[in-house]
Amino acid sequence: MYRIRIQAEPIALATEQEALWQGDFGAGAVVTFIGLMRDFNAEMAVSQMTLEHYPGMTERVFTELVAIAINRWVLRRITLIHRIGTLAIQDPIVFIGVTSAHRSDAFNACQFLIDELKTRAPLWKKEQTIQGARWVTTHTCLE
Repeated sequence: MYRIRIQAEPIALATEQEALWQGDFGAGAVVTFIGLMRDFNAEMAVSQMTLEHYPGMTERVFTELVAIAINRWVLRRITLIHRIGTLAIQDPIVFIGVTSAHRSDAFNACQFLIDELKTRAPLWKKEQTIQGARWVTTHTCLE
């Protein structure tokens, strides 16, 4: 089972994490990743960020990435939630949760999903800095 959402609303982190494993008695591992809005990028202070996406295409890419993960590892549940709109410093931007019977599959799938999402998802970031607004290019390397 998997869930994918793109939303402007804040992510209910505790609720999402608990929903991953509740009632799944075969789950032995829950691995989550939470990406946060930070106050700097490329050695420049950032005060806020606006995320835009290509509706329909973004969900399709997320679905493709989840399908790859499901085929590569033995997984039970996946949740992938990404924020859009204007975010403040420390706001959660992305939540990825993966469950599996064993931790290695859950860790590997979660790492794969965030790495691929960062390079393949049609999301655009506009950062507000002291020098004005700037669009951030897609990452081509892993962070």
